[in-house]
Amino acid sequence: MSALLLRSVTLPDGAIGDVRCVDGVIDAVATTIAPAAGDAIEDLSGWLVLPAPAEPHAHLDKALTADRVPNPSGDLPGAVAAWTAYRPNLTFDDIVERAESAARLLLANGCTAIRTHVDVADDVQLRCVEALVEVRRRLADVVDLQIVALLAPWADWSLLGEALAAGADVVGGCPHLANEPAKMQRYCLDLAGEHDRPIDLHTDEHLNVTGLDLRAMAAWVRRTGFTRSVTASHCCSLGVQDHETQRAVAAEVAEAGVAVVTLPQTNLFLQGRDHSSAVPRGLTALRSLLDAGATLAAGADNLQDPFNTVGRGDPLETAALLVMAGHLLPQEAYAAVTGGARRAMGLPPVAITPGAPAELLFLRAASLRAAVATAPMDRIVVHRGRVVVRTTTVRTW
Repeated sequence: MSALLLRSVTLPDGAIGDVRCVDGVIDAVATTIAPAAGDAIEDLSGWLVLPAPAEPHAHLDKALTADRVPNPSGDLPGAVAAWTAYRPNLTFDDIVERAESAARLLLANGCTAIRTHVDVADDVQLRCVEALVEVRRRLADVVDLQIVALLAPWADWSLLGEALAAGADVVGGCPHLANEPAKMQRYCLDLAGEHDRPIDLHTDEHLNVTGLDLRAMAAWVRRTGFTRSVTASHCCSLGVQDHETQRAVAAEVAEAGVAVVTLPQTNLFLQGRDHSSAVPRGLTALRSLLDAGATLAAGADNLQDPFNTVGRGDPLETAALLVMAGHLLPQEAYAAVTGGARRAMGLPPVAITPGAPAELLFLRAASLRAAVATAPMDRIVVHRGRVVVRTTTVRTW
């Protein structure tokens, strides 16, 4: 048995108490917990404990290439063109090195579970998937890593099934970039059903009000009774629909159990560049989805690559952008990078209560609002009931 006793922490409601973790699960939360024989003890006075975030949408095979792969236009077509031209240069070792570095950065910032989309295309075949399988092996003890096979629309579609056989966990793709979006979406959905795998599609990553593949995805789930998790990432076009359409589609999405992942960093960077005034923010219809009871998750998406030349891989940055650009409350924004993200990934929820998974983030902050506002660098990350990363800073005046 492994046990970790965390003393004098600030709980999410502001109270001071102890938290005990046993074998990867929160065993007790109380004002004072007497140590048991064999407990590892941490005095965390002044540290706030929160459920650990999860990253529901990364691109680790692309991460940290912004200085190699410029995107002068700054928009999505420019990023796709730049990356497609560069991608044949990728080597297995380079992908592994960058992807592991990016995953460790996300982990150090608090993410104990990561879902990464990984390119599957004719020019790289399964190289990116195989590299991320290696990264998953290397990091198995410190972070849960899910691999989405991201099928390029112009690739041989049979590669998607091969990617699942090679170790990918989730069916993925970008139907909105295909010549026949509905045909590709249906292919991916049917393949997920055939292999009994979760599905996570880049969906409606544009500001065209006439394109709304999200509605078709929800209808397919309701019609087929598909039981694995279904996730639609981006869904930007829902954000530019009229309010009644937003409400109607959000209700259909909630009924179908489709999770929507919003990605503020990359969509604020890529979308709306062709608007000279009243520039749209590129985010999905956050409030309508929440009001409908749909699962709303949020992620950082691209990390310093041609699709987003900045980004810190920090869920607190994602949450802060949801407050500032999405008008969510801090509690709602943090829920999107924690509970919402884990639901979208098919993972059990985390709460600071007995019986919950011991996936915890400790920060030098007085409250959740303060944590989102200041994103303190001092952090302790607990995964499966043990400390896996500790970051401390020293300031001198």
